[in-house]
Amino acid sequence: MKEGEKVRRAASSSSQNYSTVSEFILIGFSSFPQHFLPTFFLLFLLMYLFTLLGNLLIMGTIWREHSLHTPMYLFLCALSTSEILFTVAVTPRMLADMISTHRSISFVACASQMFFSFTFGFTHSFLLMIMGYDRYVAICHPLRYNVLMSTRDCARLVSWCWAGGSVMGMILTLIVFRLNFCGSNEIHHYGCHVFALLKLACGKGTAAVTTGVILVCVTALMGCLFLIFLSYVFIVAAILRIPSNEGRHKTFSTCVSHLTIVVVHYSFASIIYLKPKGPHSIDLNTLLATTYTVFTPFLSPIIFSLRNKELKIAIQRSFHRKFSSLGF
Repeated sequence: MKEGEKVRRAASSSSQNYSTVSEFILIGFSSFPQHFLPTFFLLFLLMYLFTLLGNLLIMGTIWREHSLHTPMYLFLCALSTSEILFTVAVTPRMLADMISTHRSISFVACASQMFFSFTFGFTHSFLLMIMGYDRYVAICHPLRYNVLMSTRDCARLVSWCWAGGSVMGMILTLIVFRLNFCGSNEIHHYGCHVFALLKLACGKGTAAVTTGVILVCVTALMGCLFLIFLSYVFIVAAILRIPSNEGRHKTFSTCVSHLTIVVVHYSFASIIYLKPKGPHSIDLNTLLATTYTVFTPFLSPIIFSLRNKELKIAIQRSFHRKFSSLGF
């Protein structure tokens, strides 16, 4: 009889330890000195607005200019869309928490934010990979370009990128939120970032899930990067076979904006996913995370509008027509 009572007490104690968490507290920038917050808020707000306006400008220009209705710019339009959606999923909440004392987020809202950030983040990586393939076909197989990159094929590739991103986001979010969360409900991040959330999880499967999430994220990122690298190996080999310097320069110039974005995207992503474990302060981790969620989307429209000559001319022509119609 006494043994049975002990078992029931142990089961009761276990169920109390693994009580359901209904909400989390986003610590974010609240640990920073308060006099820094207005500066951070204004800086990130301006970067957020520029990201939205810059990408909308690129999308609008591509839509209006018939000369830009090509596979490369279709992919760029899809990339700008994923950039906007990724930014909207994370940044507004971060900005709101900077000027609010109520920093709680419900369990469902946290899961939703993680799903959308994963979905749009992976979609962005997949689109960069497809854009590398597009440049490979254009330079290495120019005579077959219209066949291999038809409108239907391009739409199919973009659809696969979005579907792949959604599947990855759903799987990772379901895996993480099936864990038990006990103890503190304070997330030391400005969003529901997967690694900050995993630190709050408890139970036997936590270590395995953490390892699995890291492997999936790193494998997906490195897999896309490897295929992009492979594309550029063949591209460089094809460019070196062009006899004239002018021809080589003109051909390579069509790849510069994409290559620059790839370097920026993967450099900042590696800060988040490949950062070595060590005694990093919470404030430093928070600032490092903004390089991927705020700074990278901010740079993207700048790079494409400045480094892509055809798009740059189209934007200037669009502005010129607009101002001319207004009588300036």
